Formats: sequence, C-alpha cells, structure tokens
Amino acid sequence: MSSTFRTAVIRTPAGPDSIEIIEVPVVDPGPGEVRVEIAAASVNPVDLALADGMFHELGFVDQPDHTGIGWDFAGTVTAVGPDVDVPAGARVAGLVTGFDRDYGTYAEQLIVAATDIALVPDGLDLTAAATVPMNGLAAAQAVDLLGDGAGRTLLVTGAAGTVGAYAVTFARERGWLVTGLARTDDERFVRDLGADFTTRTDARAWDAVVDAAALQERGLALVRDNGVFVGVRPGAEPKAERGVTVGAVSVQPDGTRLARLLADTASGRLTARVHAVVPLEQAAEAHRAVAKGGVRGKYVIQP
Repeated sequence: MSSTFRTAVIRTPAGPDSIEIIEVPVVDPGPGEVRVEIAAASVNPVDLALADGMFHELGFVDQPDHTGIGWDFAGTVTAVGPDVDVPAGARVAGLVTGFDRDYGTYAEQLIVAATDIALVPDGLDLTAAATVPMNGLAAAQAVDLLGDGAGRTLLVTGAAGTVGAYAVTFARERGWLVTGLARTDDERFVRDLGADFTTRTDARAWDAVVDAAALQERGLALVRDNGVFVGVRPGAEPKAERGVTVGAVSVQPDGTRLARLLADTASGRLTARVHAVVPLEQAAEAHRAVAKGGVRGKYVIQP
C-alpha cells in the first residue's frame, strides 16, 4: 500500500482553475473512525461556491495551506479504528461537512466518523450511491425546517434539480401541496414527481418556499406575508421581511437517515440521476459544466 494518496484542494479560490491535486500522507483511523477507499464523489453546487471563494469571503475558511473539496462519497471500508462495528470491505456512502477542513471527498481515500456513513444496499452501485448523501439529506433537513404542511402550499424552486426533486417528494409526504418551479422543458419530470408546475417568478402566492435554486431575494419574494422561506445558503440568507420566517438548511451527517435514503434509492422509490462520470483530473471541467446550468443529474468524480 502506498504511503500517500491523491486529493483535490483549493489554495487560493479562483474558480475551477484553482482546483489542485496533491499527494498527502495516508493516516490510520482513530477511535470511532473508518478509512474509506473512495469509488465516487459527486459534484455539488457547494463545491463550486467553495472554489469560487464564497465561503472564504464569509469567513468560514481559515486553513493555513489548503482546503479540501467535496462533501459526499461512496466507497469501500479499508481500515477501521477502535470501537467501530463496520467491517473492512463494507460498501458505504457518507457525508463530510464544514468548510474549515484540509480534506474532502474529491480524493482517493478518506477518514470519516463511522456514525456519518451508511451501508450501501446490494444492488445499488457505488456511483449512484455517491449522489444520495448531500442532496438527499439537504432536502430532508430542509423539509424538517418546514414541518408538516397540513394542506398548505409550498413552492420548490429548482424542482428539476437533485435537491429540489428530493424536496418535492419529501414535502408531499409531509402534507404540503407542492408546486415545482423549473424550466419549461422540465415540466413532465416535475409533474411525474406529483407536483404542480410553474415557470412564474412574479407571484407572491405560496405559504412557503424551499429555495433549492438559490434564488435568494427573488425566492423570498414568492412567499406570502407571514410565510416560511428555507434557503440552501447558510450564513447568506436573505433578510427577513413581511413577517416571513427565514432560515437555511445547513446539512448535517446522519447515518441512520442516510441508510433509509439509500434503501429507498435501491428500491426505486427515489431516483439516483448520474449525468456523467469523470476522473479526478477532470474535476475542473466538471465544475465548468455544472456552472453552465441545465445539467439534469450529477457529475460524479471517480478518483
């Protein structure tokens, strides 16, 4: 086994071209930790924002040398620390969070807390599994902030995107009457999720908005007075107005809930959408493609 492995980092954020691949030492997992050989890591909007410097500007990043990039992953456990009951060889998926860290999931391997991972069911390949943790947990936790709908109306912006599509499904299960905001070409997809569909962004017509498209102030303007707005940019929420309750989901690892999401994906209740698989060396190209918009499904990095 090599004494080093490759990982993608950001030193000075300046967009996709600031992604570097470096060699770092292999370390052993400590108590409650596992080492995972990463098979796939999905590209998320938060990764683009990190490379662009958004979180550096907000003061969330204070690394002296470099910042690791990538949040969710799937792979195989290769080593376990004390007090871990996950066996070596297990196929797992998981999520790492926080911005002020020198490691990420765009890497050949990763040390992660055993409580933050979940077993990948038989029949679900690791590439598909890697698309679930970040987006599935973000959507579920966003809907948690809303609570039960009890027949109230909800607009999900970016409803054809991965977070948005999950949010539509989870909110409907919680009793919300959901409308999805998306491009005209995505109408069939959104309606197949069981939601109404709109392309309008000029109507203050909904009791709540989950702003998966990060419209920010434009999304807030769609909420009725005294309604609820849940964004996806923690620390950069639009200013509350008109009695609207404003919050933003800060996604947290949850191995137990992730296990359910993966099981639902394996059964087909939830759909994993993979747009393309690219090698680690093409992470910058993947970022550029995602930044252009209109991608339906995830770019997945294969170290």
